[in-house]
Amino acid sequence: MNSHGQYEQQVVWTVLATDIGPLLLAATGEGLVNVVFHATDTARDKALHRLADRLGTEPVEAPGSPLLAEAIRQVEAYFAGERRAFELPLDWSLISGFNRQVLRELASGVPFGAVVGYGDLAGRVGQPGAAQAVGVAMGSNPLPVVVPCHRVVESDGGIGGFGGGLETKRKLLALEGVLPEPLF
Repeated sequence: MNSHGQYEQQVVWTVLATDIGPLLLAATGEGLVNVVFHATDTARDKALHRLADRLGTEPVEAPGSPLLAEAIRQVEAYFAGERRAFELPLDWSLISGFNRQVLRELASGVPFGAVVGYGDLAGRVGQPGAAQAVGVAMGSNPLPVVVPCHRVVESDGGIGGFGGGLETKRKLLALEGVLPEPLF
């Protein structure tokens, strides 16, 4: 408890080396709250500052924290080709409204090795004309990889955009067998 008798939220984080570069994983007592691509020093520091602002507490580096242990294990297994679905508690506090609705549908309804169009995903949440809004939701996803926004593609067969960069999206889709492995 803090000096006002309120429970303080603990936020712990670590950076994990992966096949797509360093990923920052952050968790609260509720679950995994944030995954950040390309977590080099500058990106990591910016993400941690943003987390502190949004959650009202300073994140603490704690790679051995029990709050992170299962997320680390499952992310490593995913990149090793040993896991197809994440079974983690998620803290959805960084996103709300339509964006949260879309991301929850994505997490539960688009399995490993499958893709969905922006418009199709909009229809699944009862907003068939909201393909662009789905794109915005993908861009604001605080839990990429775990909530697989890389599985959302253009209806005409294009790969679409991606906050982690198109090369990262291609690598994730190749890992899942949707695209061939890049030649170089």
